[in-house]
Amino acid sequence: MALKFRFKTKDEIPAEHLPLYAEREGAWLLDVEGAVDKAKLDEFRTTNVSLLRERDDLKRRYEGIDPDEVRSLRTASTKAAEEALLKAGEVEKVVEARVKSLKGDFDQQLSAATTERDALSARLVAIQIDQGIVGVATKRGLRATAIPDITARARGVFRLVDGVPTAFDADGQTVRAGKDGATPMTLEEWVDAQVSEAPHLFEANTGSGAGTRPLGGGGAASGRPNPFSKDTWNLTEQMRLMKQDPRTAERLKRVGK
Repeated sequence: MALKFRFKTKDEIPAEHLPLYAEREGAWLLDVEGAVDKAKLDEFRTTNVSLLRERDDLKRRYEGIDPDEVRSLRTASTKAAEEALLKAGEVEKVVEARVKSLKGDFDQQLSAATTERDALSARLVAIQIDQGIVGVATKRGLRATAIPDITARARGVFRLVDGVPTAFDADGQTVRAGKDGATPMTLEEWVDAQVSEAPHLFEANTGSGAGTRPLGGGGAASGRPNPFSKDTWNLTEQMRLMKQDPRTAERLKRVGK
């Protein structure tokens, strides 16, 4: 029997095949190097075919046309038209045509700059929200493989308002209230809700007491969890340790395995 590449839940996987699957991207995928979901591959092929057709259509449409020659002809045509107007004493029309041309170029450049600015602004917002969510969720035991999933969920809820991540309801207009029913929902409250609603994104046993487990292998004295341990996995703390105390980080890596 052929192995299925993707299962939505762990329970769908036949027990004898369970060791062959790993949880990724919010689903259980066959753990094979280089394997690609057929749906994604088909989408990629369809897109490529469409792009190739568009390219061939453009090549046929503009075959034999020299862009530089077209620009030269346009310049020459504009110059000839202006000379004819000047000879006829229509100076105002010449000025008006030049101003219109300059305005068109300016509007085009302004539109491009505005589009780039909006794209950069949206990217900055996404980065700020991503960092905030990942920081809070990591403390709750977020799986490393679940980062893309939880950040995508957060972007559908949070927007920056005066530089502060603010949660909104599905209508995109109403600010979502927190536990007290009055103040806006915080990142922490939203992540706590995800622990209940999407537990597959988090390591098991990540309740409020999980974060107080001592570091394994000599770390108990610090009273802090081992960020490399399966039960207390913490990417943010891992990076901090590797930067500030590489020797301790390497030791905890070995202990956490």
